[in-house]
Amino acid sequence: MAIERTLSIIKPDATRRNLTGQIIARFEEKGLRVVASKRIKLSQAQAEGFYAVHKERSFFGELVEYMMSEPVVVQVLEGENAILANREIMGATNPANADEGTIRKDFAVDVQENSVHGSDAPETAAEEIAYFFSACEIVG
Repeated sequence: MAIERTLSIIKPDATRRNLTGQIIARFEEKGLRVVASKRIKLSQAQAEGFYAVHKERSFFGELVEYMMSEPVVVQVLEGENAILANREIMGATNPANADEGTIRKDFAVDVQENSVHGSDAPETAAEEIAYFFSACEIVG
Protein backbone atom coordinates (compact mmCIF):
# COMPACT_ATOMS: atom_id res chain seq x y z
CA MET A 1 0.00 0.00 0.00
CA ALA A 2 1.20 3.47 -0.87
CA ILE A 3 1.22 6.32 1.63
CA GLU A 4 -0.32 9.30 -0.14
CA ARG A 5 -1.48 12.80 0.60
CA THR A 6 -4.68 14.37 -0.66
CA LEU A 7 -6.39 17.72 -0.31
CA SER A 8 -9.68 17.84 1.54
CA ILE A 9 -11.96 20.84 1.78
CA ILE A 10 -14.80 21.06 4.26
CA LYS A 11 -17.13 23.32 2.31
CA PRO A 12 -19.23 26.31 3.40
CA ASP A 13 -22.48 24.40 3.97
CA ALA A 14 -20.70 22.12 6.45
CA THR A 15 -18.79 24.85 8.29
CA ARG A 16 -22.00 26.90 8.56
CA ARG A 17 -23.70 23.93 10.27
CA ASN A 18 -20.74 23.23 12.61
CA LEU A 19 -19.99 19.83 11.10
CA THR A 20 -16.22 20.30 10.90
CA GLY A 21 -15.38 18.07 13.87
CA GLN A 22 -17.74 15.29 12.81
CA ILE A 23 -16.29 15.28 9.29
CA ILE A 24 -12.68 15.24 10.47
CA ALA A 25 -13.56 12.38 12.84
CA ARG A 26 -14.80 10.33 9.86
CA PHE A 27 -11.43 10.69 8.13
CA GLU A 28 -9.50 9.82 11.28
CA GLU A 29 -11.72 6.83 12.09
CA LYS A 30 -10.86 5.40 8.66
CA GLY A 31 -7.12 5.75 9.23
CA LEU A 32 -6.37 9.07 7.54
CA ARG A 33 -4.28 11.63 9.43
CA VAL A 34 -4.68 15.39 9.19
CA VAL A 35 -1.14 16.65 8.54
CA ALA A 36 -2.11 20.25 7.69
CA SER A 37 -5.26 22.24 8.34
CA LYS A 38 -6.51 25.80 8.28
CA ARG A 39 -9.84 27.57 8.30
CA ILE A 40 -9.97 30.30 5.67
CA LYS A 41 -12.43 32.55 3.88
CA LEU A 42 -11.78 32.26 0.16
CA SER A 43 -11.48 35.45 -1.86
CA GLN A 44 -13.00 35.61 -5.31
CA ALA A 45 -9.54 35.26 -6.86
CA GLN A 46 -8.75 32.18 -4.74
CA ALA A 47 -12.08 30.50 -5.53
CA GLU A 48 -11.82 31.27 -9.24
CA GLY A 49 -8.23 30.07 -9.34
CA PHE A 50 -8.92 26.84 -7.52
CA TYR A 51 -11.92 25.99 -9.71
CA ALA A 52 -10.43 27.35 -12.97
CA VAL A 53 -10.88 23.91 -14.56
CA HIS A 54 -14.64 24.60 -14.50
CA LYS A 55 -14.40 28.18 -15.84
CA GLU A 56 -16.29 27.41 -19.06
CA ARG A 57 -19.10 25.52 -17.34
CA SER A 58 -22.46 27.11 -16.66
CA PHE A 59 -22.22 26.54 -12.90
CA PHE A 60 -18.83 28.25 -12.46
CA GLY A 61 -20.17 31.57 -11.14
CA GLU A 62 -22.52 29.84 -8.69
CA LEU A 63 -19.71 27.58 -7.50
CA VAL A 64 -17.39 30.51 -6.88
CA GLU A 65 -20.09 32.44 -4.99
CA TYR A 66 -20.92 29.38 -2.88
CA MET A 67 -17.27 28.72 -2.00
CA MET A 68 -16.89 32.36 -0.90
CA SER A 69 -20.12 32.36 1.14
CA GLU A 70 -18.70 31.03 4.42
CA PRO A 71 -15.32 29.88 5.72
CA VAL A 72 -13.91 26.56 4.53
CA VAL A 73 -11.44 24.20 6.16
CA VAL A 74 -8.64 23.15 3.83
CA GLN A 75 -6.59 20.21 5.00
CA VAL A 76 -4.07 17.67 3.86
CA LEU A 77 -4.94 14.09 4.67
CA GLU A 78 -2.27 11.39 4.71
CA GLY A 79 -2.54 7.63 4.76
CA GLU A 80 -2.53 4.43 2.77
CA ASN A 81 -4.11 5.12 -0.62
CA ALA A 82 -5.39 8.40 0.84
CA ILE A 83 -6.93 9.65 -2.41
CA LEU A 84 -9.17 6.63 -2.90
CA ALA A 85 -9.86 6.32 0.83
CA ASN A 86 -10.93 9.97 1.03
CA ARG A 87 -13.22 9.59 -1.99
CA GLU A 88 -14.85 6.50 -0.46
CA ILE A 89 -15.40 8.30 2.86
CA MET A 90 -16.89 11.32 1.04
CA GLY A 91 -19.26 9.33 -1.18
CA ALA A 92 -20.65 10.21 -4.61
CA THR A 93 -20.73 13.89 -5.63
CA ASN A 94 -24.51 13.76 -5.79
CA PRO A 95 -25.68 12.85 -2.28
CA ALA A 96 -28.70 11.08 -3.76
CA ASN A 97 -26.25 8.55 -5.24
CA ALA A 98 -23.92 8.34 -2.23
CA ASP A 99 -23.65 5.16 -0.17
CA GLU A 100 -25.11 5.03 3.33
CA GLY A 101 -22.66 6.18 5.98
CA THR A 102 -20.67 8.47 3.69
CA ILE A 103 -20.18 12.14 4.47
CA ARG A 104 -22.24 13.30 1.53
CA LYS A 105 -25.12 10.92 2.22
CA ASP A 106 -25.23 11.99 5.86
CA PHE A 107 -24.49 15.72 5.61
CA ALA A 108 -24.80 17.14 2.07
CA VAL A 109 -27.61 19.55 1.24
CA ASP A 110 -27.54 18.91 -2.53
CA VAL A 111 -25.15 18.26 -5.40
CA GLN A 112 -23.48 21.69 -5.04
CA GLU A 113 -23.65 22.03 -1.26
CA ASN A 114 -22.19 18.58 -0.78
CA SER A 115 -20.08 19.38 2.30
CA VAL A 116 -16.66 18.19 1.11
CA HIS A 117 -14.15 18.22 -1.73
CA GLY A 118 -11.34 15.75 -2.29
CA SER A 119 -8.61 15.40 -4.89
CA ASP A 120 -9.29 12.83 -7.61
CA ALA A 121 -5.76 11.76 -8.63
CA PRO A 122 -2.14 12.01 -7.43
CA GLU A 123 -1.33 14.84 -9.87
CA THR A 124 -4.43 16.79 -8.87
CA ALA A 125 -3.69 16.23 -5.19
CA ALA A 126 -0.17 17.64 -5.57
CA GLU A 127 -1.47 20.74 -7.39
CA GLU A 128 -4.35 21.30 -4.97
CA ILE A 129 -2.19 20.87 -1.87
CA ALA A 130 0.35 23.35 -3.25
CA TYR A 131 -2.47 25.81 -3.96
CA PHE A 132 -3.23 26.16 -0.25
CA PHE A 133 -0.13 24.99 1.65
CA SER A 134 3.62 25.55 1.61
CA ALA A 135 5.81 22.55 2.40
CA CYS A 136 6.62 23.87 5.89
CA GLU A 137 2.91 23.92 6.80
CA ILE A 138 2.56 20.16 6.28
CA VAL A 139 3.74 18.25 9.30
CA GLY A 140 3.31 14.50 9.13
